Amino acid sequence: MNYSLGQIAEISGGRLVGADIAVRGVMTDSRHSFAADRMPIFVAIEGVNHDGHRFVGDLYRRGVRAFMVEHDIEFGLYPEAGFVVVRRSLAALQKLAAYHRSTFKGKVVAITGSTGKTTMKEWIAQAAPDGMRVFRSPRSYNSQLGVALSLLMIEGTEDMAVIEAGISRPDEMARLEAMIRPDIGIVTALGHQHDENFIDWGHKAAEKAVLFSRAKCVIYNSTSEHIT
Repeated sequence: MNYSLGQIAEISGGRLVGADIAVRGVMTDSRHSFAADRMPIFVAIEGVNHDGHRFVGDLYRRGVRAFMVEHDIEFGLYPEAGFVVVRRSLAALQKLAAYHRSTFKGKVVAITGSTGKTTMKEWIAQAAPDGMRVFRSPRSYNSQLGVALSLLMIEGTEDMAVIEAGISRPDEMARLEAMIRPDIGIVTALGHQHDENFIDWGHKAAEKAVLFSRAKCVIYNSTSEHIT
């Protein structure tokens, strides 16, 4: 990714305070390192048991100059920094990821299912023809945050991007679909993970299928009644 904070503010529906800095990556964990020539934007997410805003000062001292925050802070303490102020950081990051995906000219393959997503992703990447440039989401980045981070890692020169998508409860997949908008979908299998949050396996399968509402092709195991 390569955006200015002004562009990020416009795309995400936020407002820019301070310097309009160019950024080349995203950080959500203050413990991660970063390269000086690839300035990241640190996205401060406030949750039940954590608040990323507490680490703005430490990251500024370490050289980070671009931040996304959910409320006004003491901006005067950081004269060289730029801030994108948004209502909810995760939602804003998802908007940015959806925009970034819309600029990608290659094919996007999305994989969902209760098990086997990461293995399938690695198989596809390894089986790709010689010369095909393939991006694949790192590790098991298949959550609401992980999918957004994965999409923002796409450089744009790849021929294909393979993205995992996982849900644990109803109504989550629509937000993932809005970001990924896959051309090709793959369903691995259904399992008992998160059964307590769904009425039955038919309900679970229907929620996962939301991911493919705009896909041109879906690959699945036709012996699975619920998936079919």
